[in-house]
Amino acid sequence: MEAGKLKSGSCHRRRDCRLCGGAELTLVVSLTPTPPANAFVAAEDRDKRQAVYPLGVFFCETCAHVQLLDVVDPAHLFEDYVYVSGTSPVFVGHFGDYARDIMARFQPPEGGLVVDIGSNDGTLLKFFKGAGLAVLGIDPAAEIAARATAAGIKTIPGFFSIDMGRRIAAERGPASVVTANNVFAHMDDIAGALDGVSALLDPDGVFVFEVSYLADVVEKTLFDTIYHEHLDYHSVKPLRRFLAAGGMELIEATRTDSHGGSLRCVARHGGSGRGPGPSVEALVAMEEEMGLDQAHTFHRFAEGIDKLGAELRSLLDRLRDEGSTIAGFGAPAKATTLMYHFGIGPETLDFIVDDSPLKQGLFTPGLHIPVLPTSALYELKPDHALILAWNFAPEIMEKNAAFRQAGGRFIVPLPDIELV
Repeated sequence: MEAGKLKSGSCHRRRDCRLCGGAELTLVVSLTPTPPANAFVAAEDRDKRQAVYPLGVFFCETCAHVQLLDVVDPAHLFEDYVYVSGTSPVFVGHFGDYARDIMARFQPPEGGLVVDIGSNDGTLLKFFKGAGLAVLGIDPAAEIAARATAAGIKTIPGFFSIDMGRRIAAERGPASVVTANNVFAHMDDIAGALDGVSALLDPDGVFVFEVSYLADVVEKTLFDTIYHEHLDYHSVKPLRRFLAAGGMELIEATRTDSHGGSLRCVARHGGSGRGPGPSVEALVAMEEEMGLDQAHTFHRFAEGIDKLGAELRSLLDRLRDEGSTIAGFGAPAKATTLMYHFGIGPETLDFIVDDSPLKQGLFTPGLHIPVLPTSALYELKPDHALILAWNFAPEIMEKNAAFRQAGGRFIVPLPDIELV
C-alpha cells in the first residue's frame, strides 16, 4: 500500500472554514492518505500506482464545523463516477418515501419544477415526475447524466453554481422544490452553491437536502464515511448559522437511517413567515450535549477508530492464519478509507463482490483488488465475507442466506464488529 505521488494541481489546501470563513482550524483526526474513493481502475491499469491525497479532518474553532481542507479537483472525483442510486433497492425505497413526504407536506403546485442537484441516475426525480411535477437533474458525471436524460429525466451535465441557478430560473422559472442529497457535503464552494439555490428557488419554495450526520459518525465510529468526496461533516448548529448568513432559514432538521445515519434539512428563504420548528432546537441541544462543538470530542473519536482497527485487524489476521479465505462484499466509496486505514489489502481479501455492473470487472482504488459479480461468492466459495457495504448488512445477509447455509460466515465491521 505504498503512497503514490500527488499529481500537480490536482489537490490544494484551503486555509479557512468552508462555512464561516474562520481561520482557526484544528486538526482532530488523521486518516491514512488514499486515492479518490471511487477511482476504480481497469485491468490494464492495475499495475500502475495511483496518487494518494491527505485525509486530515479539521475542526473550526469559530463555528464548530468539521471538514477536510485538502481539496481534490472535483473533475477528477466526479466526471467518471461509477456509483448509481438505482442499483440499490434500499435507496430506491428511501427516495420514494422521501419524495412522497415532500409532496404531502409542502404541496408543490401541479406542474411545479423540482430540481435535484447531484441527481445521479434520476432515481429521486422519477417519483416527482410520476406525480405530475416538472423535473430537472444536474450532475457532473457526463455518462450517467446522458443515461438519465435518455431514460426520461432531463439532466444537465455539469457542476451546480450560482450562474447555473440563475440560468435555470430564467429559462424554466423558479423551482418549487430544490433537493441536494449526499452532495451538499461534496462542494468546496458551498456558499456559492447556496447562492445558486437562493437564485433558483421560488419565494415560497423549499430547499431540502440530506447529508451524512456528524452525530452518527461520532456515535457509531463511522470513520469510513470520511473520504475526499465528502469535504464536510455536517451538524445542525453550524448549518443553521451558515444558512442564515446566506439568506436562508433552517426550518426543519430530522435524522434518517440512510448511509448509517443522515441529517435531512429543510430551508426556506429568510423572512418567509415560517420560523424554525422544534426539531432544529432539539438537535442543536443534543449536539451540544454530545460535545460536537468541542474539538476534544473528535480526539476521542480518533482513539475509538484506532481501537476498532486493532480489533478488526486481529480478527482478520487470525482467520487468515487459520487458513480461511476471505472476500469483501460491496465496493462502496467508504471501503477505500476502511481498507487503507486498517491495512486491509489483497493479502487479506482475495476478491470483492458487488451488485453494480459499473464496478464489476474493475479493480479497487489503489489496492487493486478485483471486483466480481455477486455470483462469485457461490462459485469461488470463500470461508468468510467481510461486508464493506455495512450499512446494507441486514439486506445483504438476508439476500445471501444461501452463503451462510453452505457454511460461509459474514463479518460486519461497523458500527460494531460481528461474526455472523
